[in-house]
Amino acid sequence: MNENLFASFMTPNLMGIPVAVFIIMFPALLFPNPNRLINNRTVTIQQWLIKLILQQMMSIHSIKGRTWSLMLITLILFIGTTNLLGLLPHSFTPTTQLSMNLGMAIPLWAGAVLLGFRHKTQTSLAHFLPQGTPLVLIPMLVVIETISLFIQPMALAVRLTANITAGHLLMHLIGGAASVLFSINTPAALTTFIILLLLTMLEFAVALIQAYVFTLLVSLYLHDNT
Repeated sequence: MNENLFASFMTPNLMGIPVAVFIIMFPALLFPNPNRLINNRTVTIQQWLIKLILQQMMSIHSIKGRTWSLMLITLILFIGTTNLLGLLPHSFTPTTQLSMNLGMAIPLWAGAVLLGFRHKTQTSLAHFLPQGTPLVLIPMLVVIETISLFIQPMALAVRLTANITAGHLLMHLIGGAASVLFSINTPAALTTFIILLLLTMLEFAVALIQAYVFTLLVSLYLHDNT
């Protein structure tokens, strides 16, 4: 039972070779590069969504922060499409792996923090010790602020992993319950199936919202350091 429950979170292998790299590269195929002078409807909608996201996310940034526009829009598109593809039957969602989410969160967080120490050294150091702090509390506050700074990428990764994993597990449990109830109690099975459909619709929204939240928090960390 446990193996079936968590089988969808295991990295798939093909002839003993992990295929996670190919799965991670697959979302890029959903964004075709226009080769014609006139775009089709799909490319036009994609470009409109990208411009809308950039306007919402980059409006608070300075010129230095806006240089990260390409990286942030690539991040939100990658996470969003990966989460959506993971909702397909017999698929694998890379964002359910904490190691992968840490691999995205740590470099982006570290780049933003190092940028702050380079261009806003005094402001960045001032965050470790608020003004007017009593001398007795200075060592404790420095330790607390340091821990809170280094826990930021872990919070990013755990939030994304927990939300995507919890939704997949709940869908798996309700789907299994619906399949069992069909042979026992048909009305209860239909009710469970309707709940599963509603949960699936919710998971589509969660997949996009979590991509936006992850990228927005990275953008806020960047704003604080530029």
